[in-house]
Amino acid sequence: MTMTRRDFLSASAAAAATPLLGASAWGAPLPREADIVVIGAGVAGIAAARRIQAANRKVIVVEAASQVGGRCATDTATFEVPFDRGARWMHNPDSNPMIRLGRSAGLDVSAAPLGQKIRIGRRNARAGETEEFLAALVRANRAIDDASRGKADVSCASVLPKDLGDWAATAEFVLGANATGKDLRDISVIDKARAQERNAAIACRQGLGTLIAKLGEQVPLALSTPASRISWSGRDVTVETPAGKIAARAAIITVSSNVLTAGNIKFTPDIPRRQLDAAAKLSLGSYDRIALQLPGNPLGLARDDIIIEQSSSTRTAMLFANMAGSSLCSIDVAGSFGRDLSAQGEPAMLAFAVEWLTKLFGSEAAAAVKKSSATRWNAAPFVLGAMSAAVPGGEPSRKILTEPVGCMFLAGEATHETLWGTVDGAWESGERAAEAALRRIGALRDIGPPQAPTPAAKRPRRAAPARSATPTSPIN
Repeated sequence: MTMTRRDFLSASAAAAATPLLGASAWGAPLPREADIVVIGAGVAGIAAARRIQAANRKVIVVEAASQVGGRCATDTATFEVPFDRGARWMHNPDSNPMIRLGRSAGLDVSAAPLGQKIRIGRRNARAGETEEFLAALVRANRAIDDASRGKADVSCASVLPKDLGDWAATAEFVLGANATGKDLRDISVIDKARAQERNAAIACRQGLGTLIAKLGEQVPLALSTPASRISWSGRDVTVETPAGKIAARAAIITVSSNVLTAGNIKFTPDIPRRQLDAAAKLSLGSYDRIALQLPGNPLGLARDDIIIEQSSSTRTAMLFANMAGSSLCSIDVAGSFGRDLSAQGEPAMLAFAVEWLTKLFGSEAAAAVKKSSATRWNAAPFVLGAMSAAVPGGEPSRKILTEPVGCMFLAGEATHETLWGTVDGAWESGERAAEAALRRIGALRDIGPPQAPTPAAKRPRRAAPARSATPTSPIN
């Protein structure tokens, strides 16, 4: 069967209710062949598989981990409320299909009720001080935007105004480590400037990991089944796993840029140096969460309050307090400091969290900790980090990763030119890769010439942020 693009788009909405004949979403024997095989059951992989199902083509998703979701991982066992260990928020409520799909699946998806405070020592910043910080943030963002129009792609840190004063380190944390997982010295001004705004935070009460698992319920997949080798040519592909081989006409690879460059999956022939170099320039930043249960609200904060401090160095964090009205609080550490702290292990991470809370709220708050847990994404073997951010000079690498490699197509947040680092971008990239793979095997054809993307030079430029900029977190 050959579908038009119009047929394809209308059918995709019904994919969740239309599993492949004879396929089971969980625990099915590994098939020996498929039209398209998808590597990875994260956001991009699930999006790709649903699109392929909508075209009535046979797909199988192989996932190395024991659960669906990738960097969307919800812990429902440790605390009394769902705890998102990875991605926490979605964005773009007017265009993000995951929001509509999540609500259709019966999940509680709504705007995140976030308050914002800045601590200066053990007090909240006064109104005038907050205005000074927001003004510094606007100036820093404007400098990055202006520099992105230049001839050279330099680091964001190198173009910051030199007179940000007491707010310099805080602005660097908010715009760099806390937003991208990397310090501004390691981030391309063009990549940063082209990033679509992410100020509208949308939360799922049951957790984003729960949402992605729900959207993948009808997808045929094999968990705990890592792809060890992919043999590819211009005509077909064979994926080797511990459970056997799968022969397919095309493959969609959604592993992170760090996993791709680490060589955990072998390719025969080798994947082209062009793609490997591009992935290396889009390496993952570091972003981890130290979750603390603090009964009785010893911090005296409101539901879903976000707290940052006026810092003088990279040794700082962001606090997300009283999550969903519970006693659960998250201290988020990122960038070079977060990477070094995570490498020291969970006890060191907990010690820092207690020290940091004591500095801002007093020893009584730290003494109230009842239960704790910390993520260490850099050590997660099937992820190896948080989200991608291009190094200076590396912004063109995102487009390179969208180029077909024989009958293979790459997807994931790192391949999205404006929504990198977000679940929104990961979902769109999966759908894009699915369309390309379906065209490759003759299952999708356009009516008339495809609409060309708007050239980068003609795209509307991102305006300097309004004076209500909200700190964001990984893959959001």
